[in-house]
Amino acid sequence: MLSADLINPLSHLVETNLRLQTHLHLQLPPTDPVQCPPPHSCGKLFPVLLNRTYVNIKQEIEHYLSSTFYNLTTVVLHDWKTYGEMRRLASLQYGLNIIDSSLPMQTLEQGLDVLEIMRNINVFVGKYLYNLNNQVFVEEWSHNKHLNTINISHIANSIRTHGIGIMNTTVNFTYQFLQNKFYIFSQFMFDELIKSRLLKDIRFFADNKTDLNQMYPFERAEKFNFGIRKLGLNQNNLSYLDLFRKLITQIGNAMGYVRLIRSGGRRCLADATCFIPDLKAVNDFTEVLENAELPELPKIAADCLRNDIKNLVDNFEEATEYFKLLVNVFAPVFRDPRNLHLRNFYIIVPPLTINFIEHSLTCKERLNKKNREGAAFTDDGFAMGLAYIIELLEQSSQLNSLRWFESVKAKILQERMKLKTQRSNASKDDEKLQQTLSLTEKRVNTLDNEFQLLYYNISSARIFFQS
Repeated sequence: MLSADLINPLSHLVETNLRLQTHLHLQLPPTDPVQCPPPHSCGKLFPVLLNRTYVNIKQEIEHYLSSTFYNLTTVVLHDWKTYGEMRRLASLQYGLNIIDSSLPMQTLEQGLDVLEIMRNINVFVGKYLYNLNNQVFVEEWSHNKHLNTINISHIANSIRTHGIGIMNTTVNFTYQFLQNKFYIFSQFMFDELIKSRLLKDIRFFADNKTDLNQMYPFERAEKFNFGIRKLGLNQNNLSYLDLFRKLITQIGNAMGYVRLIRSGGRRCLADATCFIPDLKAVNDFTEVLENAELPELPKIAADCLRNDIKNLVDNFEEATEYFKLLVNVFAPVFRDPRNLHLRNFYIIVPPLTINFIEHSLTCKERLNKKNREGAAFTDDGFAMGLAYIIELLEQSSQLNSLRWFESVKAKILQERMKLKTQRSNASKDDEKLQQTLSLTEKRVNTLDNEFQLLYYNISSARIFFQS
C-alpha cells in the first residue's frame, strides 16, 4: 500500500516535474497546479518507522529515478545530456542524490572524429558532400542502409574531447591539402589546349560585347562543355572539365570543413561559458581575488580558475577568421605576374556551371532509381570552391561583366517562348506531341530551378570571402 499509494505516485510526480522543466524550451502548454503541484525539497523526508522497519521515502525516489534514467539512456544513447540535466535539476530543487549512470558521453553523438578527418582530409573531401545552408557534410555513397553525416554538434564534441588547439592544427592540414590541389589547378589552366580555347573565348566576348548585349552566350558555353569531351575521357567516362569541376568541388569542401570547424569551436566555447554570468565582468573577478586575503591553497585554485575562464573568454571573443587567413596566404601566389595563365579562369566559369548542373541533375535523378550509386541531393562544395578561387584571383568584376546568369535566364525564357509557340501550333488530338511538350517543359523548369539554386549558393559563398 505504501509503495502503490505514496512512493510510486510521488516518484512519478517528481519525474514529470523534472521533464517539464528540462523541456521548457519546447514551449509546453501550462500544467494544472492542482494535479501537478510545484516542486518541494525532499531533504526533510526522514526515514519513517513502520511495523518495526524503517522506510526511507527519499531513498526510494532516488532509486527509482537512478534506475529510470540509466535504463532510458541505454535505450536512446544520444539522450544522455537530457538525463544529465534532469539529474542536476533533481539535486538543486529536490535535494535528491541520484547516482550518475557512468555511461560514456564523448563518443555517443560525435560521429567521425576531427583527428580522423584531419589525417585523411583528401579522402574526406572526395567522399562527403557539403550543404552550405545547414552546415552539414553527407556521405556520398555507402554500402550500408544509412549515410554518415558530420554537423556542428559532432565537431563541437570532438573539440571538447581534444581541446581548442585542434582547430589550428586542422587549418594547417587544410592549407597543405590546398597547396597540392592548387598545383593541379595551375597545371590544368596551363594546358595549351585549354589556354588557347579560353583566350579565344575572351577575344570573342571582347569583340562582340555590343551585339551580345554584354551577356556571355549560353550556346558558346554549352559548345565548350561538349567540345572538351573530344579531348578524351578517363576510365570512369569523365572529361577533363568533369575532373576540373571535381577538383574545385574538393577545394570548396575543404573550405566548408574549415567553416564547420570554426562554427564547432564557437559552439564548444559557448557551451563552456554558458554558466559565466557576464563575460565582460571577468576582470572584476581578478580584482576580487587580488583584494581577498586567501590562504595559499585556495589562492592557487582561484588562479587556475581565473586562467581557465580567461582562456575561454579570449578564444570566444577573438575567434580567428580562418577564411581571411587562407585567402591572404594564397592570394600573393595567385596574383603573381608569373601566373598569368590563371587570369583566364573567369571565362571558364560558364561552361563549368553547365557541367555542374548536368552532373547535379544526373545525381538527383538517381535518387528515384533502384541502384542509387552516385545519387546526391546536395553538393555545395562547387559553389564554395568557385567563390574562393574568384576571390584569390580578384576576378569578381570580370565574372560580373559576363552577366552569365542573366544570359541563362534569357536562354530559359527563349526556350519557354519556343515551347509556347509549339503548343499553340500543335493539334490537341496529337497525344504523343503533347507528352513530348510536357516533358520538355518539365526539363526547362528543372534547369531553371537548378541554375537559380546555384546562383544563390555562389552569391552566398562569395559573401564569406569579401574583404
